[in-house]
Amino acid sequence: MCVRAVESCAAAFDTWKNSHPTERRRLFNRLAQLLRERGEEIKTLVQEEISCTALWAQINLQDSIALAEECAAIVTSGVLSGVIPTVVDPEAHAVVIKEPLGVVLGIAPWNAPLILGLRAIAAAVAAGNTAILKGSEISPRTHSLIARLFQEAGFPSGVVNYIQHRPKDAAGCFEAMISHKAVQKCNFTGSTPVGRHVAQRAGFYLKPVILELGGKNFAIVAEDADLDKAADMVLVGAFLNSGQICMSTDTVLVHRSIEQAFRALLRQKLSGASKHVVKTINAKSEARIEGLIKNAKTEGATVKSDNVQKTVPAVLIEDVCQRMDFWTAESFGPLLGLALYDDEEEAVRMVNSTSFGLSGAIFSRDHLRALKLARRLQTGAVHVNSPTVHDEATLPHGGRKESGWGRFGSFWGFEEFLQTKTVILHP
Repeated sequence: MCVRAVESCAAAFDTWKNSHPTERRRLFNRLAQLLRERGEEIKTLVQEEISCTALWAQINLQDSIALAEECAAIVTSGVLSGVIPTVVDPEAHAVVIKEPLGVVLGIAPWNAPLILGLRAIAAAVAAGNTAILKGSEISPRTHSLIARLFQEAGFPSGVVNYIQHRPKDAAGCFEAMISHKAVQKCNFTGSTPVGRHVAQRAGFYLKPVILELGGKNFAIVAEDADLDKAADMVLVGAFLNSGQICMSTDTVLVHRSIEQAFRALLRQKLSGASKHVVKTINAKSEARIEGLIKNAKTEGATVKSDNVQKTVPAVLIEDVCQRMDFWTAESFGPLLGLALYDDEEEAVRMVNSTSFGLSGAIFSRDHLRALKLARRLQTGAVHVNSPTVHDEATLPHGGRKESGWGRFGSFWGFEEFLQTKTVILHP
């Protein structure tokens, strides 16, 4: 099945790569229209499949529409055009052409199934490649719907194919596709351990990859911050979709001079923020979260919960220190740690000491100060006076270090799925 999907995409590529950009624009606009028309059905599906809130399902829908429309806009914006650089010979002319790669394999996770499933293939297809979406066994209905919507929008057969398999077959299916000569690139969004395996096997076959992996995301609250706003934004960043987002806020670093006031605000607002917490995705995730809490308590942390009767409630872990497992492990659940710092140098060291580098946040009334601080953090994005959880179709998105490499989004995302060819014309 995996090989047949690749061969189908390879056969469609010869025609699709020559399709006119205006035709691709029309098809992506039609895709966005279908997402709008079927919005209520799609939101219900997402909620049922991953047990999320209505808000998270709405974010999935709206961001996916924006992604489809951004692809439609960019495809005729000139990003696919070549350039004519200067050369030494005055009688010669050089042309640098941009071409699609071929078949692209996109591997999407379950936690934002509509957004990340579409993102795995949209820019690649708009750039003239054909693509295989390898969906998650946790969100098969949403991921298969994405493939059907491409079909309903009028994309030719074989331009987008969909693969679903049993968890135990994941490694074999991936190996069969990444080793196929027609597959030219892979993108993967998911955990760092699996991303490492994807990179290793792709590297063996000399296939480039985009990796958007785990995060250990910090929010820094400066002494001049609007504390009430900062508390609200930190809690949203920590608990939206039950904390199961790669950009979720893991730890808030608070300046020691405002510690008591900010701690009190977090405790006060914790129960209200619990509205974003439904449950974790499975028993394995629940056990991992309970293990992090137990270890933190053993190492001296104070743990506060929202007191709501849930399997895994919204939890605030106070007095976090670097010897705790929580300090380095991505929690990927409804946990928020609180730690203190004395000056900016210490805050920067604390953030940059982790092996991850995906997202971060800074809360300060001094924007120039925040900008200078943001430039020192080893993360793919920094959000000033807003949650660590934020992405838009017009922005580049990706991480550093063990959070991966490469970028999705807008022009940056298109460039990932194009290659350059130099043609020099002599008289």
